[in-house]
Amino acid sequence: MADSIIIVGAGIAGLSAGCYGRMNGYDTRIFEMHDRPGGVCTSWKRKGYTFDGCIHWLVGSRDGSAFNRIWRELGALPGQRIVDHDEFVRIEGEGGKTLIVYTDEDRLERHMLELSPADAGIIEDFTGAIRLFKNMETPLEPPSTFEEFTAAGRGLPGLLRAVGPLRKFSRITIDEYAQGFKDPFLAEAFRLIIALPEAPVIMMAMTLAWMSARDAGYPVGGSLEFARAIERRYINLAGSVSYKSSVEKILVENDRAVGVRLADGTEHRAGAVISAADGHATIFEMLEGKYVGEETLRAYTEWPLWNPLVQVSIGVDRDLSGEPHTVRFPLEDPIDAGGKVTRELRYKHFCFDSTMAPQGKSAVVVFLASDFEHWNGLVKDPDAYKAEKERVAGEVITALEGRLPGFREQVEVVDVATPTTTVRYTGNWRGSFEGWSIDRQTSKYMVRSMKRTLPGLDDFYMAGQWVTPGGGLPTAALAGRQAVRAICRKDCRKFTANRPE
Repeated sequence: MADSIIIVGAGIAGLSAGCYGRMNGYDTRIFEMHDRPGGVCTSWKRKGYTFDGCIHWLVGSRDGSAFNRIWRELGALPGQRIVDHDEFVRIEGEGGKTLIVYTDEDRLERHMLELSPADAGIIEDFTGAIRLFKNMETPLEPPSTFEEFTAAGRGLPGLLRAVGPLRKFSRITIDEYAQGFKDPFLAEAFRLIIALPEAPVIMMAMTLAWMSARDAGYPVGGSLEFARAIERRYINLAGSVSYKSSVEKILVENDRAVGVRLADGTEHRAGAVISAADGHATIFEMLEGKYVGEETLRAYTEWPLWNPLVQVSIGVDRDLSGEPHTVRFPLEDPIDAGGKVTRELRYKHFCFDSTMAPQGKSAVVVFLASDFEHWNGLVKDPDAYKAEKERVAGEVITALEGRLPGFREQVEVVDVATPTTTVRYTGNWRGSFEGWSIDRQTSKYMVRSMKRTLPGLDDFYMAGQWVTPGGGLPTAALAGRQAVRAICRKDCRKFTANRPE
């Protein structure tokens, strides 16, 4: 029992914890409520189309980069083709103006200067930061081997040069920074690049820096195939996973986690428990709220969540490969996606991935910010719920018809996933797909993560998107790794990691 770990959830964090647990000699078993791996890292098929609900870009896609090492250890990118886009997004405004957010900072700088020469100072300030961050290699964990110390030493000069901009861009929000632009269109377009104006500018700058370095590409095959690759690695390491096995309670004896009870009443025991499931359900339901520290309570009562999303996925008999892959454009008629009104639409097609649609056709996805309570109330009335989904999808198709004439007649399949869909398949609290959002209150925890243990409870660890604000697949995978590393430290066992042969 001492050399065994039970893991709740087969999302990326749970699979990561399982893999590293096996690499370090622990018997591991994962219990997952759904019938497949990945959690929110998933995709699904409808009438020959594949609709993806997660990966837009993957930090660590470049061989040799810091995070790529973890993906290689997890077997996540076994010879997978990576698409590195030359554009991040196109933002169209009134009067035909368009900001093309190139992933090459030199090209982006020239383009922005053409749009507004008067904003040369702030434009060069922003693109200069991207250049610095692009060449900065930050260790993911404190070095523990000679090779890691050597690698950290090589990256030190770049890190030192970036200290000033890192501090500056971490303390100013996107909205505050945008106010420095003289050109009204550029100011508004800058806010819409990632559409999270309350987040620090560092979030946007780092994203573009990773893309410029070709370290934030898209793995062909999409999210579910990515998750299944890690699942294969886990199974090849002789790990065990049980699907359709919802955990109802974490078993505790003498303030020590000793196992889990499933919804079917069966109990399973182990020397340690890692919950990579929804944070709120883990703490307040599986543990009945008995081990809640001040920091944890403040997070779940005060911190902002990522807006839950409505995902409208459309299979269309049209080849959109000649169009920009991601476009945001203003709407003549705003769309109410259930409690949140959208005045500009961002759509994405997947023609860069031939696995997503039949030849000559296109899979198109639109994400709309929404309100959990709206959909949670509607789902109790199936007819009203269906009608609301159809209304939102119809308004999205009308908007796309205005941007892509003839689109409506070419639609072959429509699928709508709501915040209650997210809850049903992943258990994510209030349908928040990435946990905590980023603002002044939470941004400091992007570097100094939340505690991975709960006060007064031994042999229990948290992993996943609810321990690092901002969420994302890399932080989930790293959290799983760090949970196992903590168990090894407690057991006085040297932590080891290796790549599959």
